[in-house]
Amino acid sequence: MTRRPPPAPTGSASIVDRLGLGLAALGRPVYITAGRDADLGSHRSIDDLAARTAEVLDAAYDAGIRYVDCARSYGLSERFLASWLRDRPEIDDVTIASKWGYRYVGGWRADADVHEVKDHSAAALDTQLAETRAELGDRLAVYQVHSLTPESPALTDAGVHRRLGTLRDAGVRVGFSTSGPRQADVVREALAIEVDGERLFDVVQSTWNLLEPSVGPALQEAADAGVRVVVKEGVANGRLAPADAAPDDEVDDESAHTADEPARAARRVADELGVPLDRLALAVVLAQAWAGTVLSGAVTPDQLRSNVAAAGFVLPAGAVDGLLAAAEPAERYWQRRVARAWA
Repeated sequence: MTRRPPPAPTGSASIVDRLGLGLAALGRPVYITAGRDADLGSHRSIDDLAARTAEVLDAAYDAGIRYVDCARSYGLSERFLASWLRDRPEIDDVTIASKWGYRYVGGWRADADVHEVKDHSAAALDTQLAETRAELGDRLAVYQVHSLTPESPALTDAGVHRRLGTLRDAGVRVGFSTSGPRQADVVREALAIEVDGERLFDVVQSTWNLLEPSVGPALQEAADAGVRVVVKEGVANGRLAPADAAPDDEVDDESAHTADEPARAARRVADELGVPLDRLALAVVLAQAWAGTVLSGAVTPDQLRSNVAAAGFVLPAGAVDGLLAAAEPAERYWQRRVARAWA
């Protein structure tokens, strides 16, 4: 089968075509994104979140978004997305991406001790690809290894590479996502992998935001090589959203103030410019020419619309460099991310 071209914006439309919707915070009852009590309250049953996912997908589609990202570990995200697609058979222009390598094990319980388990083995790939196919069928366009890190066996497992190469040759775009302070190393190592003399991966999804931009040079190299770059966590799991960045006069504890000073500095810039913090944060991501698709992690239509408005926000000259100058060391950023509570 002829391989598909990269998912890319259409030639004529606006920067909104570079936005996608990620379902990490919609497909399961708890996640590490801030503000979920206000956003979801107690309405977190399977039926509640299926309806919420459909509502946000409708808002995203109406706004022009045509890229949706899910994963086996995002609870029932694939099932919710598949249901939305079945109810709207006229929609045939959405690029669907999913991921394998983590299993959701939370049992739809907010108080579960463990919510997801990592497994990058060939057996896990076989099992999870079959599960994804059962939900999404031939709508699956992009399939990614979930959260590659330097110690992941998926970087060196020839059996995994052969299976992914077969999927690539069948027309599905094969990619990977990255996490952790050594994202740049993983991007470079993974993009050097070949199967049958051809680069295996041509989509990379990484965390990049104005608090953690360390992978940027590697993503520029990937884009220069023709790899599609997808950016996740542009608002840093809520640290760069209004719900998680209280004004200075609302913080009584000096240690709490100091701990998140990079996010608070961004909040002050957003206030000076008269825009919501999430909009500023995503505008900075969209300002990176190598960023092919920038994911929104919205869980309400209003959040989605605010994220989309980033596409129309023109950053003042020098604003990007000034904001990035306040970035955290990568190790500290990822330590803080790991420590975030599931709520």
